[in-house]
Amino acid sequence: MEWLIAVAIAMVAALLAFLGGRELQRRHTSRTGAAAEDALREARLDAQRILSRAEEESRALAESYREREEAALAHRVVEAEALEERLAQREATLEQRATNLASREEMLLDKERSLSDARAAAEAKREEARAHLERIAGFDSRAAKEELLMKVEDEARREAMVLVRDLEMKAREEADRRSRRVLATAVQRLAGEVVSESTVSVVPLPSDDMKGRIIGRDGRNIRTFEAVTGVNLIVDDTPEAVSVSTFDPVRRETARLALHRLVDDGRIHPASIEEAYEKARAEVEQSVRDAGEWAMLEVGVTRLHPELVTLLGRLKYRTSYGQNVLNHLVETANVAGMLAAELGADDAEARRAAFLHDIGKAVSHEVGGSHAMIGAEIARRFGEDASIVHAIEAHHNEVEPRTLTAVLVQAADAVSAARPGARREALESYVRRLERLEEIASSFEGVERVFAMQAGREVRIAVAPSVVDDLAAGDLARRIARRLEEDLNYPGQIEVTVIREFRATDYAR
Repeated sequence: MEWLIAVAIAMVAALLAFLGGRELQRRHTSRTGAAAEDALREARLDAQRILSRAEEESRALAESYREREEAALAHRVVEAEALEERLAQREATLEQRATNLASREEMLLDKERSLSDARAAAEAKREEARAHLERIAGFDSRAAKEELLMKVEDEARREAMVLVRDLEMKAREEADRRSRRVLATAVQRLAGEVVSESTVSVVPLPSDDMKGRIIGRDGRNIRTFEAVTGVNLIVDDTPEAVSVSTFDPVRRETARLALHRLVDDGRIHPASIEEAYEKARAEVEQSVRDAGEWAMLEVGVTRLHPELVTLLGRLKYRTSYGQNVLNHLVETANVAGMLAAELGADDAEARRAAFLHDIGKAVSHEVGGSHAMIGAEIARRFGEDASIVHAIEAHHNEVEPRTLTAVLVQAADAVSAARPGARREALESYVRRLERLEEIASSFEGVERVFAMQAGREVRIAVAPSVVDDLAAGDLARRIARRLEEDLNYPGQIEVTVIREFRATDYAR
């Protein structure tokens, strides 16, 4: 490549010299004589000399470049031959290794076949020896092995069953002993009231003359009072006292407060009776809230939803077999906390679950279903923990108890309910019968309010005058009486009274 560049340079120099001579010839064309021709000849000679020198230099340069390239090419040929020789040696080495590996593989295969043959021969000899021993002993080795394993298994199972039985008996005895001790400790620490709820409240009077005012002209006042409050007002020969009787404790307390207010005021007429009833009802609602807050403080439970507090307060006027439900919840919570403390469990969780376990009784007369499931749904709706909800729904085994807290709530509930004087079966069945009586009567269209009176021997039904007219009122009384005959069992007879009252109100200005 370099000698080609040198030849090109020389040719360029010769061309420049030739052009220079042509330029000189052009400039001196006008000249004449020997001097001009000599100068031209001299220039041509100079150009020829330059051209010959350039050719010689380029030839020499090209020769040197050619020799250098030939030397480099020879060197590369030598390197290529050496590389080829090394590759040939490596190929020979690899072929030798492959041959060695093939021979080793063949040797290993031969050894494996030999070992397989030896193993098969040994197994055959072992089987032959076993068969010979079986013929001598007259017994099959497999049958002997199976029989031995069965005997060992039966023996192990029997020993395991004996051990399990002993452990279960000891565990049951220990659990029974510990449970008796824990329950005895909790019951000894319990200081519960032995009080049964009553269905009659006695209101003292300043004098017997007040009985006449309460009755009113032609019994107007007492009829209005009973119709508004839904209770029976008993005016008998008891000096300076009248009795308020109903199965609903909230209704009885509202009527008692209203009658106290009327007696203190002295003015008793239908308008004042309605006004006193409204004030008494507001006072009872406030006492409901106060009762819920008192119960929380008594048990030591905090962070309850306000609606739960109100529902708990309503249980102040609810009884179960003669036992006040709110007092029962407080008592059960204290027992559950003591049991949890004895067992080393979370006493706060047990106390909270026991305190809320009968919350469904506050609305069980309004919602169908078991009070345990209703209470669990209420607790779930107001954000109680899943463990609390489960303890509530499982405290009557409607759901299988899965936690220690649920079992503790069941035990505490039984302790509170089973102690002497806590409950009275007859009262609860009586209350349920009256509640069912009111429920049946309320199921008919147009009925606004229902009051079971005279210990369930009379039911008074207030209807909407816009829905039930005078003719329909008699038919409604007959249909309710027939329904009570079909669905209830009761002694004697039940008087059904349908009250349709139309009121017109205006204001004088």
